[in-house]
Order: sequence, then structure tokens, then C-alpha cells
Amino acid sequence: MLLDLEALANRKVAHADPVPVHDWSVLVPFFNERAYLASTIASLAGQSRTAKIILIDNGSTDDSGAIARAECRRFGLDYLLIEERTPGKVAALRTGLRAVRSPYVATCDADTWYPADYLAEAQRLLETKGTVVAGAFFATRDMAPEQVTRAGRKMVSTARLLPRQCHTGGAGQAFETAALRRAGGFDGDRWGYVLEDHEIIHRMMKHGRMAYSEQLWCAPSSRERDRESIRWTLAERLLYSAAAPWAGDWFFYRFLASRLHARRLTSERIRERQFQEIGRILNAAYPVCG
Repeated sequence: MLLDLEALANRKVAHADPVPVHDWSVLVPFFNERAYLASTIASLAGQSRTAKIILIDNGSTDDSGAIARAECRRFGLDYLLIEERTPGKVAALRTGLRAVRSPYVATCDADTWYPADYLAEAQRLLETKGTVVAGAFFATRDMAPEQVTRAGRKMVSTARLLPRQCHTGGAGQAFETAALRRAGGFDGDRWGYVLEDHEIIHRMMKHGRMAYSEQLWCAPSSRERDRESIRWTLAERLLYSAAAPWAGDWFFYRFLASRLHARRLTSERIRERQFQEIGRILNAAYPVCG
């Protein structure tokens, strides 16, 4: 019996994972961020590297999802809007990661602005042998170039002094996708607490190094935070600095997890309590149409 080789080849292609259109996917989890999403999406639309924007609505009540969709369409972005009802950033990131098909993935906050070369600079770092994650320092959009450079030099110097720790938050982290999945990805069963941005870097560093540069930065919003209670204590922070190079598993899964559990600092507590009320007021005063 003769085989139809062309039909066989087509069948194999149909069942294979699609070839990624972009080198990058960007995960943007959000909860009631209507005041900031447009600016964040505009900055991602202006990147010199194209990306698939994966937006994860974590149960918003203020039409953030409608704003995200409208802005992505306005800029002609390749995007995916997912709803994840399980509360908490870890659950949202886990769901978003499942949709990633690109070699690189960045986690971006919905209230943060990213300069046009953000993804390009992160990719330059990730293409360095042995690097599996890149970290961006935080600056402000109104800082002079020399001020940004000084802040970048300080970050690079700190990372050299303490190389086995995370020195940036989840708003400024970019990963080699394969390494992130080998590390277990974002997993609420493993870590369902706040400070997930530090815990994931702890696992990533078992697979390679974290790199920083003087040019990789982003600008979180300047809004007032109502989250003092969800941050780690000074004693926890100091122990992290001292113990991370040699006792990482013990520090996170025995010491810190038990303390966060006792303070009920699970992942959903990262939501901005004060800002949620502001979002509800804005939604009532300025409803989204269409």
C-alpha cells in the first residue's frame, strides 16, 4: 500500500504546536486597574520587539477588561484576554503562562510604564550564556538620563555584591520560558503567598543566573500604596540577605512561608485595598461605553 506522504506531513503539522509569531509574550495580570492599564498597554505597544500581550483579568469589577481590550485593539496588538477568577497574582500568572508559546516571557504590572527598548534589552541579557532571568530596576519617567544611569549602576553593583538574590519586583522580571517551566512556573500549591516575585527567582537560580543592566528599567506608578502590612519585616529581609546563598529552600518553605501563613498574607492580599474603592468611584462616575 502506498503512503500519501504529503497528507502524512500535513497531519503532523496540524498536530504540532504552532510556530510562535513573536520572540516575546508579556503577562499582565490585573485587578481593578482601569486608571493605569491604558498607559501600560501603550508602552508595551511601543516596544522595539513585538510581543503577544496576555492580559489576565483576576476578577475586576471596574471594567478594566473592557479598557484592556479596547486599548489592544486601538494599537493593533496581538493579544489574548483571559479571565482567572481564583483570586491572587500567583493564580493569574499561572493561567497566563499556560498560553505562552514564545521563547521569552516577561511579567509586567498593569500600573507600570516600560521604555521602548525594554524587551530588547531583556532579550540581550537572556541571550547571554547561562542567563535564565533578567531583572529591571525601578525609576521614574521624569528622571534625567544621568539619574537613570546612576540608578542602573547601583543596581548592577548590588547584584554583583549579592548575586544569589532577587533585587527587583515582579513588574520588572523577564524569563527564558523553557527555564521558567523547568523551575515549575507560577504554582499556588508550592507558593501561594505574597513575595512570589522573590520565591520564583529562588527557583529560577537553580537553573541559571539572573542578570541586570544599566539600561533595563521600568517606571511603576507613583500612586499611594495601601500595602505596608503585606511586606516582609526587617528581620525577614535581613535574614533573606544573609541566608539566601546557602539556605534558600529552608528560608522560603520552612521559615518565611510559616510566618506569612500566620499573618494570612496569601497571594490575593497584594491587591490595593485603597485603590479598589477609588476604582469603584471612577467606574460609577465614568462608565465605559461600547
